[in-house]
Amino acid sequence: MGFDLTKEQLECQKMAREFAEKEIKPYAAELDKRPETAFDWNIVRRFAKANLLGLNVPKEYGGLGVDMMTAVIVAEEIGAACLGIMSAAAGNWLATTCLKHVGTENQKRRYLTRCCGGNALLAALAVTEAEAGSDMAGIKTLAVRNGDHYILNGTKIFITNAGLANFYIVFVTSDPKKRHSGLNAFIVDGDSPGLTLGAVEDKIGLRASQVGTLIFKDVKVPVENLLGAENTGFLIAMQTLDMSRPCLGGAGVGVSRAAYEIALSYARERKQYGRPIIENQAISFMLADMAIEIEAARLLTWKAAWLIDQGMDSTKASSMCKVFSTEMAERVCSRAIQILGAHGYTRDWPVEKYYRDAKAMAIYEGTNQIQRMIIASML
Repeated sequence: MGFDLTKEQLECQKMAREFAEKEIKPYAAELDKRPETAFDWNIVRRFAKANLLGLNVPKEYGGLGVDMMTAVIVAEEIGAACLGIMSAAAGNWLATTCLKHVGTENQKRRYLTRCCGGNALLAALAVTEAEAGSDMAGIKTLAVRNGDHYILNGTKIFITNAGLANFYIVFVTSDPKKRHSGLNAFIVDGDSPGLTLGAVEDKIGLRASQVGTLIFKDVKVPVENLLGAENTGFLIAMQTLDMSRPCLGGAGVGVSRAAYEIALSYARERKQYGRPIIENQAISFMLADMAIEIEAARLLTWKAAWLIDQGMDSTKASSMCKVFSTEMAERVCSRAIQILGAHGYTRDWPVEKYYRDAKAMAIYEGTNQIQRMIIASML
């Protein structure tokens, strides 16, 4: 097993890095500082122009069709520029991952194509509810069969791209008493009558993204929009998250790398007591620890991605890379603030933004406490 990237992967890495530097980084601070919560649609246009909203969509449907290792490499580059802006695309990647693996050919033709090309649209995964966060089996949003349609009623919260997505992958129950065995996944068009946007969250980080509440009131969904076999929604969700977590690990490596590079440059230039502060062991050891953890997280993430690409069981590795990379990101960003001192605690430098953004990663796509439960069950 080698660590050399393929020609295609190197090309995608170069493309993603140039895209991040030109189309994301210049706008990151501005979008983070906005007092209002209005979404900037230029984010979508930029991603669409590069076809990055269809990153993992097979080429036959118009996407880039990259493997998981390449997706992780791209996620690192975009995460290094702005996790908030990246969140809009990541919402698509979750939905398209789910649809790609369990959708029918008709469903893929109808919906995956919407996420590709220069006119690509947003998509989203809708799982979380007030009483169903980590306990997905507690979902109360109800789907009742009525002829050739299902009628959906309920509320979803903390949904990335809420109110923006052209379609949603919505997880519901046919009977709350059945818990896991009663869950189903449906494709729901964003303009469906009865589907409305509730509150939009005012977050401490990831401020360029829109996260909000979706309200379903007698929303009619065609029977053909059921994803997979009936009552297999829980398995579909778990498989989707297993396959998406390496990209989250890659994003954690990216934001950590960005914070580390700023701290390293500052430590080489900042002088106290007549010499650069990097010559102080306390500072150099902090930077050494940051470099070690970033490299370790990248390798763990690459292993999880490699397992997926080989068609092997990646559940434990995906959970491990999610936990380690996201918690490492918090530590590295915190150390970067410490190395910059008072400067790091101001908005004149981006490290405080990196820290606020990184915090969210330990919470979404399965909290790190849940990941530890998964890992422990597989020891």
